[in-house]
Amino acid sequence: MADPTRLSRARFRAWHRGTREADYMIGGFFDRYHADWGETELAWFEALLEEDDVDVMAWALGTQVVPDRFAGTQMAAMQKLDYVEIS
Repeated sequence: MADPTRLSRARFRAWHRGTREADYMIGGFFDRYHADWGETELAWFEALLEEDDVDVMAWALGTQVVPDRFAGTQMAAMQKLDYVEIS
């Protein structure tokens, strides 16, 4: 189980990206998957939060090649986009 303090900080950062589109994509991904994360998955997500939103969104949408450091099962889950709920 990931550290609750780090998860709380990551959740805030995921939902306060600066654009509504990025909030839905990155925040929605966090909400859908964080409960199953350990330290490794949380570290991956924290590193992702350091990247520019336009890059993260392009990787998730498949319009840019995903860098090796972010490729893997978590990015594959992000690319499904089945977690985005727009009210």
